[in-house]
Amino acid sequence: MKALSLLKTFSNNSIQLIRKTPPLVFAMAVLSVGGFIGASTVLVSGLRTVENSITVTGASTERIESDMAKWEVKVQTTGLSQIDSYEKHQASIDKTIKFLKANQIENGKGDSMDIGPASTSKKEVRNPETGELVSTKWITSQWIEIESKDVSKIFKTHRKISELLGKGVLVSPSRPEFTYTKLAEKRVDMLAKATKDARIRAEAIAREAGSNVGAVKRVNTGVFQITVPNSTRVSSWGSYDTSTINKDITAVMGVTFGVEK
Repeated sequence: MKALSLLKTFSNNSIQLIRKTPPLVFAMAVLSVGGFIGASTVLVSGLRTVENSITVTGASTERIESDMAKWEVKVQTTGLSQIDSYEKHQASIDKTIKFLKANQIENGKGDSMDIGPASTSKKEVRNPETGELVSTKWITSQWIEIESKDVSKIFKTHRKISELLGKGVLVSPSRPEFTYTKLAEKRVDMLAKATKDARIRAEAIAREAGSNVGAVKRVNTGVFQITVPNSTRVSSWGSYDTSTINKDITAVMGVTFGVEK
């Protein structure tokens, strides 16, 4: 509350002079309400008195849990010929599907599993000095795309999929992407909280200067930051982390209020 104590030292005449001299910027203490889901944190980063107004920048932060997971698994098989490679590949695909089903991942019940078309390619290895053909093999590849509302199930299965290597299946899984499908609703709620909290902070500061906060004059909506929990990383364009199930979402609002004596 160092900034508030400094404001108290100004006389009424000093305050009148400040109001007539735009823009003066005051360093302010951080007034925050910490919390988990349902609570928010607001950071007051600046205060200006310009033409009887006060501008406060606030940020409302909440913890959310992802409700949708997207995951891709690549299955690859090699053979001495195109037919040999494809036949071996069918066995690898069958083992992969069986593994996924054993972990309750299959079409229906909140899951969607799409097996893409198989593709084959020929790979030749030649002697770099003589150009002589050393070996030839065929590679068959196929992607399995998975979507599930059970994000925990996808997370656990991803950690176990290397078990397929022990069964002779060459798999290359992508990292699951965890998202939140109700983000549009959450944004509206977060902006409302950020605006409400910005007013509370503005009123606390103006009260120490002997003034009252009036109506909203201007609102500037900032970008949303969706990050891993407790991250300090921000981007001027906003961010959306998909690597973790739990995330922190932060909404920023710059609000200018009228100031009344």
